[in-house]
Amino acid sequence: MKRQWRRVLFTCGGTAGHVNPAIALAQRIRETSPEAQFLFVGAERGLERDLLEKAGYPFKAVHISNFHRSFAPKELRHNFVSVLNLIRSPAEARRILREFEPEAVIGTGGYASYPAVKAAAKMGIPTAVHESNMIPGLTTKLLEPVVDRIMVGFEACRQNYKHPEKVIVTGTPVRGGFFTRTKAEAKRELGVDDGRPLVVSFWGSLGASGMNRQMADFIALEAAKTPFYHIHSAGKSGFPMIQALLKEKGVVPDGVSVRLAEYLYDMPLVMRAADLVISRAGASTLSELTALGVPAVLVPSPYVTNHHQEKNAKALEEAGGAVVLLEPDCSGQILFQTAAGLLRDPARLGKMSAAMASLGVRDATERILEAVESIEK
Repeated sequence: MKRQWRRVLFTCGGTAGHVNPAIALAQRIRETSPEAQFLFVGAERGLERDLLEKAGYPFKAVHISNFHRSFAPKELRHNFVSVLNLIRSPAEARRILREFEPEAVIGTGGYASYPAVKAAAKMGIPTAVHESNMIPGLTTKLLEPVVDRIMVGFEACRQNYKHPEKVIVTGTPVRGGFFTRTKAEAKRELGVDDGRPLVVSFWGSLGASGMNRQMADFIALEAAKTPFYHIHSAGKSGFPMIQALLKEKGVVPDGVSVRLAEYLYDMPLVMRAADLVISRAGASTLSELTALGVPAVLVPSPYVTNHHQEKNAKALEEAGGAVVLLEPDCSGQILFQTAAGLLRDPARLGKMSAAMASLGVRDATERILEAVESIEK
């Protein structure tokens, strides 16, 4: 029989990739403990407040901010404020913990999770952190000595910790909507079921402008040959830019073989139908690709701290599930040639798909919950 939870505190921030696993876990706990209360803690000015309030969860803020690696006057001022926040945030976290009295505190990433997890550990409250990147971030490294459990995405992650006995491989939660259709059903729903493969491409906000320029060259090349279906998400700012670039090239996507979008609101449907994905290598994206077993061409963002995305992508490439292209070596033509080459080799795509699926964890949310429930105090 599943444990009946009363109060659980989650702490996360910085990116949606840190917030979404916490939301997924809260939803799972509510299925078995309908009366459970949740509180989310994050940074005062982080995007987590908006994400969580839109999802209907109560949120409380602590004053915490990151550190910038620069000696420019503006950055030095920012770092001075961050030092002051680091001094004041423990007391804020302790006050929140005393008022809410959680049975467990779970951090799912980002510097905003540090004060609450550290304070909870000192107060004897069961603690766990989830690290979705292959290499632990600074916050996870700082919390490793004090937390009870460290939950990671892949077995290979374990070697990067000084306390491997605390590490449990859980995977990273993927929304249930990714598994409600078969691949054939998703293709029919999208109208791409005539036998041609489907390529899906999208970029995150970091460096998306440059990659959208490359994708304009990619689309111009494929428009002359239409060898496959292609759905590309350019982002809100990138959408008008890529339209203008394609117009300059005399290319007008037909909306059937080549479809442009600002944002893929039906991402679970599109990813389920994809035969090949071209994207950055954020941890959430990789968890979706591995859970679905979708081969990928990954161009890691060079703008991420400690090259996390490159290390994430290389792990999938070494397993045989992805091809990694570094942005300085990349171009629209290289992307097109790489994608077209893979799609002309069904045997290789099949092996890549199997390699991806071997790394995937579909029940990550359940594993995380079991890891937290295993903590004894």
